[in-house]
Amino acid sequence: MTSQTQKNDMDHFKDVLKSHSLKATPQRLAVHEAMLKLGHASADMVTEEIQKSSGTKVTVASVYNILTNMAGLGIYHHRLSANNKMYFDVNTFKHFHIYDSENHEFKDVIDNELVELIENYFSKRRFRGYSIENIDIQLVGKPTRKKKAASRG
Repeated sequence: MTSQTQKNDMDHFKDVLKSHSLKATPQRLAVHEAMLKLGHASADMVTEEIQKSSGTKVTVASVYNILTNMAGLGIYHHRLSANNKMYFDVNTFKHFHIYDSENHEFKDVIDNELVELIENYFSKRRFRGYSIENIDIQLVGKPTRKKKAASRG
């Protein structure tokens, strides 16, 4: 297990909750388990995954609130997609995204050399009245090949 994924395991999640005086409720645990499985997801997608796999009772509104609270704690990042949906990202390490504008999906772009190049460039730039806190780059594209339809049995 890499340090990037190890950071997101359940034990770490419970420790972070405890450090913020939050209980590891069945709903919070179910949301985090779904996020670990999905990687990038909207509240609707997480709710659907929970209902499919764990049987924990949740509503889309409660899932959205949990995701938003966890993003506030730095457990997830959040981003708005081109279809005006809020998506959450379980990977909080430095990386970029390709947003698939046809399928409304995010794909991670992990390129440490590119991250370093961009950070070095912006470390030398000044923007009057602003201090740069974070660099968040999202490429928007569409697949060059159509996804194959799932085989029917």
